[in-house]
Amino acid sequence: MFRITYTRAMGVLFALAFGSGIASAQQASKLAEAKSVKCTFPVLTTGTWEKDGTPKVATTTSDMVLQYDDIDTQDGTAAVSGLSGKLYIIVRMSGVNLHLLAIDGAGPLYITTVFDKPSKPGRYKAAHSRHEFTDVQLPGFTSRPEQYVGDCEIVK
Repeated sequence: MFRITYTRAMGVLFALAFGSGIASAQQASKLAEAKSVKCTFPVLTTGTWEKDGTPKVATTTSDMVLQYDDIDTQDGTAAVSGLSGKLYIIVRMSGVNLHLLAIDGAGPLYITTVFDKPSKPGRYKAAHSRHEFTDVQLPGFTSRPEQYVGDCEIVK
């Protein structure tokens, strides 16, 4: 009985100690207050599968630039402009990291994470993933899973 009570007490203390630290860390992050971020991704890794089902990747350079506007971390909303116009997306702060999630009606999933870690003065490390697959590959269009690496700046 002592062991169960001790374990529960430690769990409550852990939650209080670290849970409040997470909340204050979110408030301390400049990303939590950002209304707009502009991200540049110069590195791209694309995944695909060989005819026998073996996965493979290829890494190359990229000129991908994404700008997220109207970010509201309290309501969990933002907007990103793309080929099909303005897309309204889901936003979440997790710890001190900003996650921007877009689920396209045609099936693809796009997610950008801005880490509260500087890459250079005024810029934050970031990753962007595109989860989509089409049978036909066209140059300049996403048709396989992609992972981008770069950084973002708070625009306002």
